[in-house]
Order: sequence, then C-alpha cells, then structure tokens
Amino acid sequence: MVAGATDSGAHPSNAEQMASPSYRLAALDEDFLLGDSMRGVRFLLEYAKAEDALRAQGVRSTIVVFGSARISETGPGRHASWYAAAREFGKIASQRGGALLSNGGPRDNVIATGGGPGVMEAANRGALEAGAPTIGFNITLPFEQEPNAYSTPDLTFRFHYFAMRKMHLAMRANALVVFPGGFGTLDELFEILTLRQTDKAPRIPVVLFDEAYWRSVINFDTMIAEGMIKASDLDLFTFAESAEQVWTQLVAGGVKHGEDIT
Repeated sequence: MVAGATDSGAHPSNAEQMASPSYRLAALDEDFLLGDSMRGVRFLLEYAKAEDALRAQGVRSTIVVFGSARISETGPGRHASWYAAAREFGKIASQRGGALLSNGGPRDNVIATGGGPGVMEAANRGALEAGAPTIGFNITLPFEQEPNAYSTPDLTFRFHYFAMRKMHLAMRANALVVFPGGFGTLDELFEILTLRQTDKAPRIPVVLFDEAYWRSVINFDTMIAEGMIKASDLDLFTFAESAEQVWTQLVAGGVKHGEDIT
C-alpha cells in the first residue's frame, strides 16, 4: 500500500511525507549539509562567513603572527621572553600600522593569529592592549582548541578545514612574523615561503624571531649545499631579536604604516 493511503476512503494523512528527510529545506538539513556531496559547499561557507565578518569590521590587511601554542607568560627557559616579545610586537604593530583607525575607513596591518594560546595569545593580547581589533583564526581539533580571551569576539573564527584557514591567514597578509614553534608553526611558515618562492603570492616580508632557535631547528646551509634551494632563497626571510627590530624589518620590507597608508 502507498505510504499515507488508507483503504477506508478517508482523506490520507501526509505525516510521513512531512517527516521525511527529503522534505526538509536543503539549507536547514544538517544531515545533507554534512554529507560527502556537500564538502565543496562547506568549504565555500567557511570562506564566505569569515570574509563577510572581516569586511564588516573594515579589515583590509593583516600582519600574521605564528608561533607555538605551548609557550606561556611564565614558561621555562626562553618561553617567557618569547611570549613577552610577541605581546610587545602585537602592541607596536597595532599602534603604528593602521589598525587603530576609527574614521570608518579600512583598517590595515591588523594582527591575525591562529587564535589559540601561547604566542598567538600573546600577539592578540598586545593588539587588544593597544585598543585595536585583532583576529583569531581557530581550527577544530580532536582535542578541542578554545580561542584565547584576547581576540576580538566578532573576529574570532573557527574552521574545520586547514586549507581554508590557511587561505584566510595568507590572502590579506601584508607580512608574516614567526616566533619559535613546532610542527604547526613550521607548516605555516613553509606554506608562505613556498607561495613566495613560486610567485603564487605577493612578496611580503617574513621575519623569523630568534635566529639562534631557527638555525638550530633548520639547517638552511645544508639545504643550499645539497641543491635543495638556491642561496638567494634565504632572501625570502630575515631574522629579528626584539619586537622593535621585527617592526623595523617589516617596514624595511615594504609594510606601510601610519600616514603612509592610503
């Protein structure tokens, strides 16, 4: 017998039709939206949601800060000094780079991080202390990452796809500042260096904080000696030892600031 039909001649009920998953509006059907066939649509949604919010807040360009989530303000060894430097840099860049504009015009060089703890927290914190908006591009992880308390709430995002998160980190970046970190930091660093090396992205300045750390982690000279990279590829980045020096390197690399921004 056809669903909903009766053999008594009475008007049939359409309850089964109304309750069927196929009857749900596609835009409100979570099972459908989270299915394999909608992966491309979900990817687009992650692009569009963040893009709309950034435009609404007037964010035209950013300075991206990477670094370890395991560093803390009172951590051991050099951890505390790295945290302090990232915090100071977030404040300096926000004060001098155009993020503080309040006349309704576009904001430039807004500090953007991965949104988590450690170096990311420190850079967001410094920007907040300067009174500037600051962005956190968080990612959903098996052990849930929570946003730090210093990113601007309306500019605190969460992504499922690493690729879309990386795209948002890179697409409006005027510069990249990389503090000591582990696998995730290396991943983001080499993503940007590869885009620069292959001219897939504008040649923005890249500054690595604490030269001793980076040279101990990556033997750039061996890469050159073995023919893996050209000696000139080392010109894709510079080193700095203080927050003030990071800012000086960025300005020397072409980052416009203050009254130079049009």
